[in-house]
Amino acid sequence: MAQLQRPAFAYMKGKLVPWDQATLHIGCEAVTRGRNVFEGLKGYWQPDGQFKIIMMRQHYERLKRSARLLHIPCEYSFEEYCGAIDQLIGALAAPDRDMWVRTTLFETEGHWGENTVADLVLTAYHQDKVDPRPIRIGVSTWRRSSDIALPARIKTGSNYQVSLLARLEGKSRNYEDMVLLNQSGRVAEATASCLLMVRNDTIVTPPATEGALESITLDIVESLAQSLGIRFIRRAIDRTELLVADELGVCGTLHEITLVASIDGYALPEKSPILGTIQQRYLDAVRGITPHPGLDLTVLPSVKSAR
Repeated sequence: MAQLQRPAFAYMKGKLVPWDQATLHIGCEAVTRGRNVFEGLKGYWQPDGQFKIIMMRQHYERLKRSARLLHIPCEYSFEEYCGAIDQLIGALAAPDRDMWVRTTLFETEGHWGENTVADLVLTAYHQDKVDPRPIRIGVSTWRRSSDIALPARIKTGSNYQVSLLARLEGKSRNYEDMVLLNQSGRVAEATASCLLMVRNDTIVTPPATEGALESITLDIVESLAQSLGIRFIRRAIDRTELLVADELGVCGTLHEITLVASIDGYALPEKSPILGTIQQRYLDAVRGITPHPGLDLTVLPSVKSAR
């Protein structure tokens, strides 16, 4: 698991630092009040030996939007952002493993929004080259907060406290992930990914107005579906709809496209013809086997193949 890895380096204060030296002061706002925004990006080895990050520009722009909503200054250009990712992954990449990188703006100076200074901190972790296996999920008793409480549109660490509570609840029930409902009792998303439901040969997913993150991977799924002639719509989903769905899945940068085998003990059909097709098309695109115009890939020039 990524959280158990201890990479040789992290990136902060504009340079690589040894892992054990990548620290924040106990008095900074990032520590005392959870003042941060972040993005998780995935990189894949390509058939020609290059290493590419998917949707880098889109992740950078979403980081800036999150920072704006929390009044955290983001003074890093897209070129600086790319350079930092290239430098860290160039130092850590292994020829037989993909990588996931977390880019976080931590508020390191300031107090209650005054004289705020933020540092771009990067950590990166190896990922095995395996297709996601189906998972068992449940519906959590915990709720996604509303847009006027803690907006899901802001990708900040504090927004994942309810996800942690839901994950712990799911663990006690032997589920690998949980669905969060919103304050109106409708489906928002899973704990760290967006939900995909198939009914009547149509992929359905809740819109951001239901409490889901404005997902970059979800936009890719929509583009893939359109190119495959599969209907895709964003609308509200009731809890009971999940229990009578033809297929279920979750999607996100880290989860990719993961199929769901059961929800709240209700088994889903063994075959997932629509989401299974989307899953394979997605994996072929990110791995450079069959490129797709809806998915951008950025080469990291410092990452060299051992071929």
